[in-house]
Amino acid sequence: MVRPAVPIIEAHQLHTYYGASHILHGISLSVRPGETLSLIGRNGMGKTTLLRSLLGLTPPRRGTVKIYGREMTGAPPQKIVRQGIAFVPEDRGIFPNLTVRENLVMAARPGPNGRKDWDLARVLETFPRLAQRMTNMGNHLSGGEQQMLTVGRALMTNPELLILDEATEGLAPLIRREIWSVVRQIKQSGIATVIVDKDIKALLDLADRNIIISKGRIVYEGSSQELAAHPEIHTRYLGV
Repeated sequence: MVRPAVPIIEAHQLHTYYGASHILHGISLSVRPGETLSLIGRNGMGKTTLLRSLLGLTPPRRGTVKIYGREMTGAPPQKIVRQGIAFVPEDRGIFPNLTVRENLVMAARPGPNGRKDWDLARVLETFPRLAQRMTNMGNHLSGGEQQMLTVGRALMTNPELLILDEATEGLAPLIRREIWSVVRQIKQSGIATVIVDKDIKALLDLADRNIIISKGRIVYEGSSQELAAHPEIHTRYLGV
């Protein structure tokens, strides 16, 4: 009998607060190696707070977070990402006073298992536009180029899990298609992904599993086929 792979990250009954405001109400989830999981929901439902709780940026007040079965609740973010987790935040977080090359190279390191699949050459092959901007400062890039740089920088850490928070938000349609194409390549390379985005069609085309969050609770979990077959769920929780 083949044993199921240990989840890369596993959360159990997370309760997270901002001051007195109770944002997450007992959320549990797991992400296994190579799996693509989408987090869906209207704005303000707790999706970004959940990501921040997983990454130690906003530690939960109750509940547990495990990485590869090891207790990591409340661990500092730098320790969590060293376990092979990369984060593409909604605000991108690039360094405006560094060049494109410097932004990429400063993040470069082998994965936790020594893997070096993603190096500078591969990132530039994946994002040819960045190769043309290598000496540009981070704040001299367009929004789409900044997003490419953020994703490329995350890949330079050779992660086992890539977490993307609104990676296509506010981008032109052509750039959005390019980002989705890259996310598909990342999936095919075997890297697990957690994706928050408003493009439901793109998520259903890509995700193995989907979780809908409403008011800090999981209200639906299922495969893309199952979710696509129930449009009433979209109407109820997503307004589409």
